[in-house]
Amino acid sequence: MFGVEKMKLTAHFDNNEFTCKCGCGLNNISRLLVEKLERVRKACGVKFVITSGCRCAKHNAAVGGVANSSHVKGYAADIALTDYNRVIIIQALRKEFNRIGIAKNFVHVDVDPDLSIAEWRY
Repeated sequence: MFGVEKMKLTAHFDNNEFTCKCGCGLNNISRLLVEKLERVRKACGVKFVITSGCRCAKHNAAVGGVANSSHVKGYAADIALTDYNRVIIIQALRKEFNRIGIAKNFVHVDVDPDLSIAEWRY
């Protein structure tokens, strides 16, 4: 990524973790999302690996995301899950987020104001 300088957003997260993975440099991440993730991270004491944050439309289509994805709007993040951290992270996220999608190896959270409260499984 050209011209994208690493910058601390919170004690545990920096901007590069949320930048589009295709290399385009898009990072329109919601401050509210990052603040909520920071509170969860502090509460559960387990490191998070952000596997997907912001996505440009092209990258979103390439990974099979829906056209109006919260990732494109900067309202979503996916967090890697392992057998070790799965229960700890999901329980902590439920206290802070009202939109959670749980898959085998990751959990999606978002703060998209255009979407209803929901919890789902992939």
